[in-house]
Amino acid sequence: MDLGLTDRVYVLTGASRGLGHATAECLVADGARVVLSARDADAVAAAAQRLGGPERAVGVAADLTDPETPERLVAAARNHFGRLDGALVSVGGPPPGSAASVTDEQWRRSFETVFLGTVRAVRTIATALAEGDGGAIGLVLSTSVRSPLPGLGISNGLRPGLAGMAKDVADEYGPRGVRVLGLLPGRIMTDRNVELFAATGDPERARAEAEAGIPLRRIGAPAEFGRVAAFVLSPAASYLTGVTVPVDGGALRGL
Repeated sequence: MDLGLTDRVYVLTGASRGLGHATAECLVADGARVVLSARDADAVAAAAQRLGGPERAVGVAADLTDPETPERLVAAARNHFGRLDGALVSVGGPPPGSAASVTDEQWRRSFETVFLGTVRAVRTIATALAEGDGGAIGLVLSTSVRSPLPGLGISNGLRPGLAGMAKDVADEYGPRGVRVLGLLPGRIMTDRNVELFAATGDPERARAEAEAGIPLRRIGAPAEFGRVAAFVLSPAASYLTGVTVPVDGGALRGL
């Protein structure tokens, strides 16, 4: 199936590695061009080079806590590639700990990055897409949107709110051709999950226990998430908006 991605342009945040980079790889493989952003200038430049360099990918060192970042990314897409067709908004996971044990400062800092940074990016990019021919925005959230995860209290608090925000923006911008969706990765073998397994003190046992709770009995690969994300961002998914899509090997028990 042709996803219709040839020469379309997407902005991806947090994309020097992990799920953002895996999605960028899938988009570029199907003919799209991408603007990658991350806080580490060297890492994002290297990531863009791996994807084919300036003809296919450019890197922008940026932090979503900076109010000017979304406008910079929109401008980069238009200046380098002449258009913007969508975005994947991903931010790093908040610190672990139960909701009652993390500090006010950890809540405050996570709200600024995970929540407000995402809201600002979605608002800015949706407005830019509405000024053109529409497009799609995907938010990398978590299965904590639907079911709280032990030891990840901040994620349990903030991610469901972002899913609600995405639905609200999807309703508002849908008439102008803009689609907004949430993606709910489960256990995917990114650096984040490696760290969470390591934090248990027995990463092999932690991985085995996690796999036992997944119907497919394995941890997902980043590319498996990337392919789903590339599809929902593509014109092939043109009638899909305002929903959350789990990519979790069947771990969520709700229908």
